Amino acid sequence: MGIAEHIGARATPSAVFEPLEIAEERCKGCGLCVDVCPKHVLALDTSTVNRLGYHPVRLTDASLCTSCAFCARVCPDVVFSVFAPVRGGRP
Repeated sequence: MGIAEHIGARATPSAVFEPLEIAEERCKGCGLCVDVCPKHVLALDTSTVNRLGYHPVRLTDASLCTSCAFCARVCPDVVFSVFAPVRGGRP
């Protein structure tokens, strides 16, 4: 592989963009984020219990999330890290 191919290979993202990182181990399942999400892409995962004994929140459809950060603003346990889309991404 030449240098041009090597540089091109590194420039190609290998992972799908995730607008949110959720610290599930801190989530107490209060549901405030679920209620405030304008795109309705958050839900409590009733099939899982975290180490605190709660059903943590899950992102159900990353493609619809706009990174508005409403979830992060209302979360009393600071479980959300919100990432803005880059270059040519969604607004």
